[in-house]
Amino acid sequence: MLVTVRGGTLRGRREDGLTVLRGVRYATAARFCPAVPEPAWPGVRDAVEHGGVSPQPQARPGSAGGRPEIGVQSEDCLNLTIVTPAADGAQRPVIVWLHGGSYRSGAGSWDRYRTDRLAREGDVVVVSVNSRLGALGYLAAPGVSPGNLGLLDQIEALRWVRDNAADLGGDPGNVTLVGQSSGAHSIACLLGVARARPLFRRVVLQSPPLGLGLGGAADTGRLGERFLARLGGDPLAASLEQVLAAQQAAERDVSGRGFTPAYGPVAGADPLPDAAGWLAACRAGAQDLEVVLGTTRREMAYFLAGGPISRRVPLVGRVVENGVIGMVTWTAFTRPTRRFARLLAGAGARVFAYGIDGPPSASPYRAGHCSDLPWLFGDEAAWAQTPMLTGQTWQDVTEHGSGLRSAWLSFAADGAAALTAQGWTPYAGRRTTVRRFGPRRRDAP
Repeated sequence: MLVTVRGGTLRGRREDGLTVLRGVRYATAARFCPAVPEPAWPGVRDAVEHGGVSPQPQARPGSAGGRPEIGVQSEDCLNLTIVTPAADGAQRPVIVWLHGGSYRSGAGSWDRYRTDRLAREGDVVVVSVNSRLGALGYLAAPGVSPGNLGLLDQIEALRWVRDNAADLGGDPGNVTLVGQSSGAHSIACLLGVARARPLFRRVVLQSPPLGLGLGGAADTGRLGERFLARLGGDPLAASLEQVLAAQQAAERDVSGRGFTPAYGPVAGADPLPDAAGWLAACRAGAQDLEVVLGTTRREMAYFLAGGPISRRVPLVGRVVENGVIGMVTWTAFTRPTRRFARLLAGAGARVFAYGIDGPPSASPYRAGHCSDLPWLFGDEAAWAQTPMLTGQTWQDVTEHGSGLRSAWLSFAADGAAALTAQGWTPYAGRRTTVRRFGPRRRDAP
């Protein structure tokens, strides 16, 4: 299956009625340097196997999300996975997916993020992005790395999509960004980058940890110092293993074993203005923006449920644990997300808010962080043995996600008008009705 784009010809595959291109390089980058667009190539380039993923540590043992495959780790990781009904010149909506993972792990090419179902159900083009993570993507150290390289990678990916969407059967003027967790946080950052705004029309922010804000000079400077001290050598000559080891050691130095990402976007480093300038840019770019954003009911259950509190004191401990989950979910996720919704709506954006209520489950993670991901992406094999899905069949997961997929796909196609037609109420503050997905459990905080 040959597909010709602006830079040359790609050989992909036709799979179950969809055209799939994997490992499509959109840019290249030297270590700790900004990415440069991928140049044109002669002949035919294979796009049948996944490209490299950003070097990253293994998932923590006992994670609610299980231990996904990582894939081949490589600094040559600026690549895309593209799924389209056909590269036929049709003007389909385009969805660009930015994965989560605390800015230190994940890949858009993971099987659990397979987008076949979305492409097929919505007749849309879906592009999943791999970019640099951890120290390679977000280290800020004078004379070594400027910071925010991962965000710059994402902007290059969006430029590639704009330039090539029409050749993939998509509409370059109808691009919707969808991101979860740090991917959603990335989208919020890009809303305050003036040169990024023309590259997309709509956004969906799933569980954005907006309570994190943007990194400041003091914290990021200390992290950079600790990274270089732990590395103890030339950062440009160090092996990937040495870089990852120094990255993790520096994380422990500055944040212990908490849940706040050590690496991430830094205010005042290209492409981000300072914090005040970012807010001003978000307001300035809101006038023609359409937004869906929301959180799960028990975000922090992903990190805290079944922890030492409930294990040591099973009855009272569970009550205390649920109280902590509810409080931290509110302060780190729900409240700042709704504040951001008010900011954008007040500046003229069309904003819609939602919440995820967990299905009945034998796991303690119901409606936790990431519980909406299998509703949208992947297949049964990719999510098998995932602790947060204990007690659910794949049919349950598919049915619970049908409303969410329908809403996201109709929003990508027709925007705010589609959601209003479905009975959604534009967000206008505390009294606004928030659309809810999934059956609500009475025992959930």
